[in-house]
Amino acid sequence: MDLIWNSMGLAHVSWQQLVMLAVACLLLWLAIRKGFEPLLLVPIGFGALMANLPLSGLMADPAGAMPGGLFHYLFKGLELEIFPPLIFLGLGALTDFGPLLANPKTFLLGAAAQLGVFGTFLAASQMGFTPREAASIGIIGGADGPTSIYLTMKLAPHLLGAIAVSAYSYMALVPLIQPPIMRLLTTKAERAIRMEASFEVPKWIRIIFPIAVTVLGALIVPAATSLIGLLMFGNLLRECGVTERLTRAAQNELINLITIVLGLCVGVTMDGPSFLRAETLKILVLGCVAFALSTAGGVLLGKLMARLPGSPVNPLIGAAGVSAVPMAARVAHNVAQETDPHNYLLMHAMGPNVAGVIGTAVAAGGLLALLG
Repeated sequence: MDLIWNSMGLAHVSWQQLVMLAVACLLLWLAIRKGFEPLLLVPIGFGALMANLPLSGLMADPAGAMPGGLFHYLFKGLELEIFPPLIFLGLGALTDFGPLLANPKTFLLGAAAQLGVFGTFLAASQMGFTPREAASIGIIGGADGPTSIYLTMKLAPHLLGAIAVSAYSYMALVPLIQPPIMRLLTTKAERAIRMEASFEVPKWIRIIFPIAVTVLGALIVPAATSLIGLLMFGNLLRECGVTERLTRAAQNELINLITIVLGLCVGVTMDGPSFLRAETLKILVLGCVAFALSTAGGVLLGKLMARLPGSPVNPLIGAAGVSAVPMAARVAHNVAQETDPHNYLLMHAMGPNVAGVIGTAVAAGGLLALLG
């Protein structure tokens, strides 16, 4: 009977695992009941659930003739930098850069929204984290889960669980975090500014854009080539008009499969002993600070642009400079409609929103070049 009991997981459950099982159930509840980023939080939550079931051996290393656990091998997709760039390939195939190309100055709003990345990098460095850890924490401000995972696996893989959960959680909470900051930093008159609606972009520009960005990105920030390159390759598939089958595969089967595996792998890193530490709480707090600073940076530059001559700019679209596509753009649109129900900012906000994806990848490449 002792042998049977000791072979059961029930005999080996620790308090840390019980806590993390509750956290996993909370993530699943937020995803299923509240609809917070279900495509991300359901795999992550279920991965965390499995990781905290004793004796599962999911991450076990190979021993002699015995193979390793399932996630010992799936995790290689993170260690070898395979999954995040493939996610970017799918995102590129889904992304319309037309609003950005129609209004190129919104590139600046995507850049301004990186304030949270570098501001939090400095703050984390002062709180006792190493520069490599601080960079991994700071990138949460970009609100880009795959980029956060990519940089963390390069610089601080032991923090992957906390950083990934923080990044994806704040992405899911965009509708709760951003509006108060946007209202605080703008006046009613600024929120009511209407922007000119013209999104016509010649096809040849749409085709040249991903090629040019790939070349320039690789020359300026070589460390970000895999992210920027596959993002732009996916967009080229979309825009060139001769690869419909490949575009559909990237938009559907590829990105769906990689999202499932990536989410499960991230969740499996959330085992109790490694996750329930004081530094995890610090990371969650710093992640919120990073996200708030990024939102503020975009809005403040938007306020400045609203005062400059030229076509009118509503400062709210600056908040969409984070990489949470398209949720941040929808939030900017919704806040504008609270002031003027006939003010349609969604497509205008998509410009800085997709610029933020590029900006966060460049920021990650810059940090990796400095600290890698």
